Amino acid sequence: MYNLKRTIIFANGELKDYEAVRALVHSDDLIIAADGGARHCSMLGLIPQVLIGDFDSLDEDEVERIARSGTQIIRHPAHKDYTDLELALMHAQESGAREVLIFGALGARWDQTLANLLLPASDSYRKMDIRLVDGKQEIYLLRAGVRHVISGEAGDTLSLIPLIGTAQGVKTDGLEYPLHDESLYFGATRGLSNTLLGGSASVQFEQGALLCVVIHKPGSV
Repeated sequence: MYNLKRTIIFANGELKDYEAVRALVHSDDLIIAADGGARHCSMLGLIPQVLIGDFDSLDEDEVERIARSGTQIIRHPAHKDYTDLELALMHAQESGAREVLIFGALGARWDQTLANLLLPASDSYRKMDIRLVDGKQEIYLLRAGVRHVISGEAGDTLSLIPLIGTAQGVKTDGLEYPLHDESLYFGATRGLSNTLLGGSASVQFEQGALLCVVIHKPGSV
């Protein structure tokens, strides 16, 4: 359907730094607006290729205006089993997306925020590289059995938060506080607030899943 290089999804949560977001959007990105995320697109001067959701956050005039811009409108009933963001992710996957950036997925409502943070952990999306971006913060999932390279700059903060139980056999390199074949326990905070020593670090582990949060220093990309 699309000549995909990267997909960007705008959700209906908080989006504080529009200039920072604008700098990350490429001209050849597929842009999907999840319901009220269309308003973020409007603030950025972007026309999404797809608008999806039940449109409880948009009025009909807004939907019609977006449709006149050539946007594909995919309407779902209000009584549904998925959030608008997950519907957008499902559409991205069906379109062949492999790399997805999500803006506006955090803030506003805690239930939505927590659910959005856990979406990348679903086996349904294991073939996609999903990153939630909030200003200088990037959040994504690390899976076991793979050596993950974390890019950034010296002084950036990196936190590793266990999901799905204890992460075992964790080895890191390039961090101020390294781990040598150790465990990070679910519900504990040992993996928080580490620091990159240079432009990259590596993380690998044998079992479990880790939510990785990278907080870039002010002034960095």
